[in-house]
Amino acid sequence: MKKTLIASVLALGAAFSVQAKDIVDTAVAAGNFKTLATALTAAGLIDTLKGPGPYTVFAPTDAAFAKIPKADLDALLKDKGKLTAVLTYHVVPGKVMAKDVKAGNVKSVQGSDIAIATTGGVKVNNANVTATDIVADNGVIHVLDTVIMPK
Repeated sequence: MKKTLIASVLALGAAFSVQAKDIVDTAVAAGNFKTLATALTAAGLIDTLKGPGPYTVFAPTDAAFAKIPKADLDALLKDKGKLTAVLTYHVVPGKVMAKDVKAGNVKSVQGSDIAIATTGGVKVNNANVTATDIVADNGVIHVLDTVIMPK
């Protein structure tokens, strides 16, 4: 009887357990990163950002991508090398929560430094951070209002 009860409780617990979401699934579920998801797919980076990480992703919203002229965005989405460079420029190794952000330069996964400013809100290069600490099981997302471009 006792073993059956324990087995039933364990089975019930498993039925109600929630699968943790990686960075890609978390961004897709948010609903305002459709262009980012399309770009990650085109660049072949989905599996990387579903990997163990941890990663800190400065994620541009659909509105941020809309600031790029359509012809330029279409060209970027077709140039896998350049697209990969732009997307990996938005990623920093490790899990950096908002409370741990410090002003200065940080090396991106792409290899170039991004500039972090903390005066009057947090800025990443020329982009404003509009939301922070969207936690995923393999890192964290901070939302940007502009797509940042490597030099």
